[in-house]
Amino acid sequence: MSLPLKKQNKNSVASINKRIILTSFAFVIVFITYGQPFTMRVLTADINSSIRGLSVVNDQIAWFSGTNGTAGQTTDGGMTWNIGIIKGFEKMDFRSLYAFSEKEAVVANAGSPAYILRTEDGGATWATVYTNDNPGCFFDGMDFWDKKNGIIYGDPLDSRMFLMITNDGGKTWTVLPPESRPAVTAGEASFAASGTGIRCYGKNRVVMVTGGTVSRLHISEDKGRSWRSLTLPVLQGDPTSGAFSVTFRDDNNAVIVGGDYVRDTLAVKHVFYTSNAGETWQAPVKPTGGFRECVFYYDEKTLFAIGPGGSDFSTDGGRNWKTLSDEKGFHVAAKARRGKMVIAAGNRKIAIFNKS
Repeated sequence: MSLPLKKQNKNSVASINKRIILTSFAFVIVFITYGQPFTMRVLTADINSSIRGLSVVNDQIAWFSGTNGTAGQTTDGGMTWNIGIIKGFEKMDFRSLYAFSEKEAVVANAGSPAYILRTEDGGATWATVYTNDNPGCFFDGMDFWDKKNGIIYGDPLDSRMFLMITNDGGKTWTVLPPESRPAVTAGEASFAASGTGIRCYGKNRVVMVTGGTVSRLHISEDKGRSWRSLTLPVLQGDPTSGAFSVTFRDDNNAVIVGGDYVRDTLAVKHVFYTSNAGETWQAPVKPTGGFRECVFYYDEKTLFAIGPGGSDFSTDGGRNWKTLSDEKGFHVAAKARRGKMVIAAGNRKIAIFNKS
């Protein structure tokens, strides 16, 4: 059933208070020396936010969100960035974000009360489309199958994952009934680390990963109405450990990353790949450098893995990883849904990856 929504109200956003012009001196240029096919340009100026929400629409348009009520976007491939603070939500940490275009985007905060906001004018104004005052409601990520149909997930409520769906582009949200939400064990939860613990694929498939006392992969083939759950081999057992991000190349090939975020240099049971949809998992020959919060396919064989301790890449489907950069402080990265632009973001910084 649908939870009651507060009447939509327009919350004006503070006028764009910063425009970052990316010039040669605004970048910290990281020259890669490991022979990999990518370089990374890092911008650290005038970003007063820890960024975990990121959505790259195409090679020109990308949005980000984070602490201090911050939301920002580029419409010229990262050369300039407009950064604003959403009025009335200055203390919120917007860790979940999905952008449809230059004008339309949806954000959700991590914490209670839980809010979902939507803009249709490039962030000039935001509508509050959902509110939940339950102290246990904590959003961890969202994704969409298309411009209309999407899903958001959060920490368990009443021993089941919290899941809501939308069929109008995030204007309204419906809580899935208990029988359509996976039951979890005590201490099993998800992480609002990069918003990539949940992924939508094709027309109906959605996958999500959990951690804590047990780490599992939950898979639905019918937009979240029913699920099957598979135990993962990743480090688990503590509230700070488990799988943090998942990416599928097709129905069968996938990679998970994670570890323990309080021991981010620990390179033990923190990255795995599968070729049979998660029924069995293999550890890579050479793993990533430590705990990673985000992983995604760049193309059929190339992957990126991002974490606060550094960034890695693989060119063989996750079997071997090489250091991309030792630059610290990143939490999330994404490739353009329509294009090749790759952006990473984290604590007061944004980076753009380019092919060498």
